[in-house]
Amino acid sequence: MTLATEVSTSHVTPVLARDAKDSAIHNAKVNANAKAQRIPVLKTARLVLRAPVRSDVPAMVALAGDRRVAENTARIPHPYTAADAVAAIAAINQTGGETVFAIERDGALVGMCGLAPLPDGAELGYWLGVPFWNHGYGTEAARAVIDYALAELGHDVLQSGARVSNPASRRVLEKCGFQWTGVRLCRIRAINSAAPIDRFRLDRGLWASLKSWSEARQLA
Repeated sequence: MTLATEVSTSHVTPVLARDAKDSAIHNAKVNANAKAQRIPVLKTARLVLRAPVRSDVPAMVALAGDRRVAENTARIPHPYTAADAVAAIAAINQTGGETVFAIERDGALVGMCGLAPLPDGAELGYWLGVPFWNHGYGTEAARAVIDYALAELGHDVLQSGARVSNPASRRVLEKCGFQWTGVRLCRIRAINSAAPIDRFRLDRGLWASLKSWSEARQLA
């Protein structure tokens, strides 16, 4: 994720706050013409998906700071600091950029799910904190964002990927209708190395023919 605007650092330590503030201010100047996009609130059976906010920083650090989470994503560093979380919030949900939702369960942050624009179809990405694994939250959140991407944003194709060593993430994609397209190497920032990634694709026609899950409701 790239920086775009400054985010308050009132919930982080002074040193990290200074670093995050300096970085965010610099990138705010670079991206001065970026405009925030409206992010709806999506409600599923058990979850609420909404735009990340500055008060999410402590939970983001606690959850994404677990190496088991970071090493199964392409871009989350390890260690993951408050400065990283501030930078991430500053970067997302700008017009033409990434659309990212915070995932809540009973008012607590459990992870993130979003879309990154690519020439060959938006990339679906997600992560969940370890305490929230194996509860079906990943599938539930992913389906809500898929519906939003195809029904509301007008995407025709979605792409996604999962490390070959992460069968749980592959199952999420398969349960959402994604079809396996092959394996390729991807740089994993948390391990400072490349790893093989299973690649998946979902197009509008397949989504429409397979879609049987309950639709997420927009609350705002």
